[in-house]
Amino acid sequence: MTAPGPQSNLDQPHDLVGVGIGPFNLSLAALAHGVPGGLATAFYEQRPTFRWHPGLLIEGTTLQVPFLADLVTLADPTSPWSFLNYLRGRERLFPFYFAEKFHIQRAEYDAYCRWVSDHLPGLHFGHQVDAVRWNNERDVFEVDYTQLDAGGEAEALGRTHARHLVLGVGTEPYIPEPLRPLAAAPTVPVFHSSDYLHHRNRLAAADHVTVIGSGQSGAEVFLDLLRARPAGAERIHWLARTEAFAPMEYSKLGLEHFTPDYTRYFHALPEHVRNELVPRQWQLHKGIDADTIAAIHDELYRRSLDGGWPDAVLTPGVHVRTAGRLATTKVELHVEHVQQGTRDRIVTDAVVLATGYRERPLDGILAGLDPYLRRDSAGRPRIDDQYRLVLDPSVTGAVHVQNAETHTHGVGTPDLGLAAWRAATILNSLTGKEPYPLPRRTAFTRFGLLPEQRR
Repeated sequence: MTAPGPQSNLDQPHDLVGVGIGPFNLSLAALAHGVPGGLATAFYEQRPTFRWHPGLLIEGTTLQVPFLADLVTLADPTSPWSFLNYLRGRERLFPFYFAEKFHIQRAEYDAYCRWVSDHLPGLHFGHQVDAVRWNNERDVFEVDYTQLDAGGEAEALGRTHARHLVLGVGTEPYIPEPLRPLAAAPTVPVFHSSDYLHHRNRLAAADHVTVIGSGQSGAEVFLDLLRARPAGAERIHWLARTEAFAPMEYSKLGLEHFTPDYTRYFHALPEHVRNELVPRQWQLHKGIDADTIAAIHDELYRRSLDGGWPDAVLTPGVHVRTAGRLATTKVELHVEHVQQGTRDRIVTDAVVLATGYRERPLDGILAGLDPYLRRDSAGRPRIDDQYRLVLDPSVTGAVHVQNAETHTHGVGTPDLGLAAWRAATILNSLTGKEPYPLPRRTAFTRFGLLPEQRR
């Protein structure tokens, strides 16, 4: 392993360095590429290539947002990095036109993003960012990274400098506390849904499978397992904490919660109001697509045509209290029904945890900036309306965040439909200009009272 030489401290700083290359930082990189006059950018990602939820690219599953929510279109429809330009380059524009699909398949979205990542300059895969610091003497951020070889082992150390940073480290699978020891044991068949396709054959061979989680991933996994099993011998149990297997709010006015108008409204609310509001809005982004619910019911109904009920149990309103091994091949779940106040035991051969994702903590990557960081009453980073961390005024550079601001910007934070708008907002703020003019109003709903209405 080699260390950075003295000349690395004298390099010309980038205008912007990004940490992480998921859809949101890929959107930012694509739009930054089109800023008039150019920006010197570099984005670093520890994975060897771009992949978007590879364990959940189940055949036939679609995005829950329209194809217009690509990396760039809602900020710049003329960008060469649009989904439609991707189709044109592959001579698939007419087939897509005749397919009349507003919601594209997830596998196609993944392929589109990989096309952008393969052709967009300034992206560095196989580079793990280890630390960032503020250099007061040079008024730049220092970014230390490790270059990884094909096997993920450290190959070389490096350092670069930037006037501004953007953190897009994404989310990580969430595993409930009672199930963490089992999920961490390599021989125990307890998997997060993010790895579903990697374990699909093993799950198909299991005599009995339990799926935990009431969101879209849980529904898709349940449906895929159901379709793969013979009628009358399904042997699947689907558990959920929510009171029902509920559809996602997808009415046209309901969708206006995923507009810049609502984001601005939410950001201006008092901290305690924001904290109380987010958990109550779960059905806006954690429900199930209505078509998926219909497909599940249709499949269950089809299996009842001969007069018998399918051997599939769907139980909402329960949570797992404890879990453990039973003998050498079974998993035992102790569950409680909240409304009934009753408890039961479920013995199963495998468990799929469709329990969602959590924002990755920023404390590790921000350790070098901690003295400058301003936090809220819960110890979370304060983030302004331009997606900048609130830092001590002595730090003249900006640190922007992507998909780490639910507590300040609301349920639209992880939504792909706001990716291009947020990236454009960051670039407008960073350049002090307006390379991407943004609309002043985006929703018919007036969230809150206007000043003249509050008299």
